[in-house]
Amino acid sequence: MTLAVILSVVWLGYVLALSFQLKSKTTFQASPLAYLVLILFGALLVQSKKDMSAFNPDLDGAEAYLAEVTMYDQQKPNSFENLLEVKSILVKGTWKDAHGKILVYHQSDRLLKPGEIIYSKGKPEQIAAPTNPYEFDYRKYLSRQEIYYRQFLGKDFQLIDSVRKSTTEYFLVHLRHKIGEMLKSRIPDPNSTQIALALLLGQKKELDPTIREAYSQTGVMHVLAVSGLHVGIIYALFILMLKPLKLRLEKARFYLLGVILVIWMYAFLTGLAPSVVRAATMFSLLTLGQMRERPPAIYNVLAFSAILMITVNPDIIFEVGFQLSYLAVLGIVMLQPLILDLWLPRARVVEYVWELASVSIAAQLVTFPLTLYYFHVFPTYFLLGNLLILPLALLIMQVGVPLMMVGWVPVVGDVLGWALSWLIWLQIRIAEMIRLMPGGKLERLTMDSAGMIFVWGILLIVVAWQFGQHSKLVWLALFSTFILLGYSVYKEFGHPARELIVYQGKKSQLFDFYSSGMTLSWNNGLDPGEISYSVDPNRVQNHWPQIPGTLEVFQSDSSKVEFVGAGFSFLPRENRLIWASPPQSIHYWHGNSWQSFPVSSSLRIDSLAYRIVF
Repeated sequence: MTLAVILSVVWLGYVLALSFQLKSKTTFQASPLAYLVLILFGALLVQSKKDMSAFNPDLDGAEAYLAEVTMYDQQKPNSFENLLEVKSILVKGTWKDAHGKILVYHQSDRLLKPGEIIYSKGKPEQIAAPTNPYEFDYRKYLSRQEIYYRQFLGKDFQLIDSVRKSTTEYFLVHLRHKIGEMLKSRIPDPNSTQIALALLLGQKKELDPTIREAYSQTGVMHVLAVSGLHVGIIYALFILMLKPLKLRLEKARFYLLGVILVIWMYAFLTGLAPSVVRAATMFSLLTLGQMRERPPAIYNVLAFSAILMITVNPDIIFEVGFQLSYLAVLGIVMLQPLILDLWLPRARVVEYVWELASVSIAAQLVTFPLTLYYFHVFPTYFLLGNLLILPLALLIMQVGVPLMMVGWVPVVGDVLGWALSWLIWLQIRIAEMIRLMPGGKLERLTMDSAGMIFVWGILLIVVAWQFGQHSKLVWLALFSTFILLGYSVYKEFGHPARELIVYQGKKSQLFDFYSSGMTLSWNNGLDPGEISYSVDPNRVQNHWPQIPGTLEVFQSDSSKVEFVGAGFSFLPRENRLIWASPPQSIHYWHGNSWQSFPVSSSLRIDSLAYRIVF
């Protein structure tokens, strides 16, 4: 309430200041008050979100619950995934209203649909935090979607009722599902259907891992994520139709309003991904500028759309899609003109190819630090992939959008479906060919925050070079390089000469022992999938090999495992480590960081990951 009152007062002050500024023609600027209004509005939304958090401790003690289905089932290897919104819970024999989201997995013969109400016994479990160092934090990922619980239902639930059939709450969800089913029926090739669902509707959960890997290694994964590229293509298609129509000013304005409506309908239809909202906001502002015959500055458009999105949903700044989307556009705006000026081809075709290449290079230069930070992979042939696959994406969108609109017409839908299937088949073949080329990607690369800031700082210096003061920029670049090198040397000297990492699997452990530049490993029963998911992230972070050497052991009986030359032993029956001499320090992994643990003559390994420094 306090924030709401302050927001109202500041908003009123802004309106009065703006009115005074227009009447008196003073130099006083009311824009700081406008920014303050946005900040206060964002704070109000954050506070409201905290007050109505989906984390509800009452669910921990629920004996049963009633919940509403919010989406269509997603096929998993042995079950179906869905998301429920809790409406009521049974606690100690009494029903009471409740709220919260539960990610469920069921094996019912009948698929669930949005709006249906189900009854389930048993309480859901809280999503666990990551156990091992630098393991993907699935709990944090879901918490940003306000999902804190999950449950395996199997067939142990009952369908109670279906509600809100006549309302518009799930209109777009049903429409998206119907369009997806129509695309599946019209496109003959199953692989092409997967790409069409991802490219046109943003449904990537059905993608085959091999196809996903091909697009990722080619450096065109953004083609499969509905983004500004797709919105831009739709925008361009409608704008290009404006000239041949030769509409008068008033009719042209109505047409442009229709274009804005179409863009936002597509944004809602694809699930309002951050990159789509960013593009829809930007193109809407550009279109409004066309209607005023005064196009706004691109930096203002970019900044305003970002501020608007952060105000509505402050947590969006943590989403990788949001970060990469804005970085890519910023890189294209700032660097692409500089790269384009490096060469002026004479042939028209070569000039078009160079323009497309300059856009890809600019976007890649700005986004690759963040890509290495999150994914540790760099696609070597990204330029070749973008030059060959992006033009096909343009053709696919030109066929796919009409198919979504008129695909229900029997003959027309079949023809468009066949054409779309052939175009996507060709795109997949090109991606596969590039993937099979030697040296297609550089793996296990890392970059920390300091490295990212350094790269972006150097790129800003390159952009500022055209404005003069070259000597100052050179000194700034040298100073930044010196600081980064000093930081790297400090980190290297701070790394221990000998350490042991104990990883926890579902039923066993794995040991990584680092000593004087060599990494050795002993696996007590983790399968390859567990190693890839739980162990490898820490190895990548520490620049350790994916397949370390073998840590030699001596085992006279089943009660004790001695590690040759390592200075410690393991008692499997007690799950206990014993030291030949006490270590310098012991840490356990908690809350995405190493926490100190008391040093003793031995350590019982429970359900935590440990780091022992000798």
